[in-house]
Amino acid sequence: MALSVENQHRTTPRPIVVVMGVSGVGKTTVARLLAERLGLPYAEADDFHPPANIAKMTAGIPLDDEDRRPWLHALADWLGECAKAGTGGVVTCSALKRQYRDILRTDCPDAFFLHLSGGHGLIEDRLAHRTGHFMPPSLLDSQYATLEPLQPDERGAVLDVTHTPAQLVEMAEELL
Repeated sequence: MALSVENQHRTTPRPIVVVMGVSGVGKTTVARLLAERLGLPYAEADDFHPPANIAKMTAGIPLDDEDRRPWLHALADWLGECAKAGTGGVVTCSALKRQYRDILRTDCPDAFFLHLSGGHGLIEDRLAHRTGHFMPPSLLDSQYATLEPLQPDERGAVLDVTHTPAQLVEMAEELL
């Protein structure tokens, strides 16, 4: 396979980034902007949910680990393909637990987790004003209860969402 001119001069691998956090922190906005800025493929984790998961969340029922397993493996497959192809990639995913992040790292152990974090009141307010999404604000408490912070041995960083999306992308680019 011939390298494109763009990739011929690249000396470092293209990053694999998982933009993570509870619902309403701005994962989609930041991930899209970051992917565009870095010229990387982008995927929205919500698009990988099976219909049963979407129906459950729409009904206000939190997903359990068994519900999340096939979804996480589908995301891990996408990340692995990006790593294998050398394209890098940016994906949104709540990635609330360490075990979920471990699944996502299956074929790309160097994945970088960009944890967007904000106070409960701020995120609750954002969710109350969000339209067109299947995740109801009533599930926010369950997400905060499930959230396990990044561990020292996990590659990543926590960014406070009180910054603008553009500022968050600039900070993320510096970290990468």
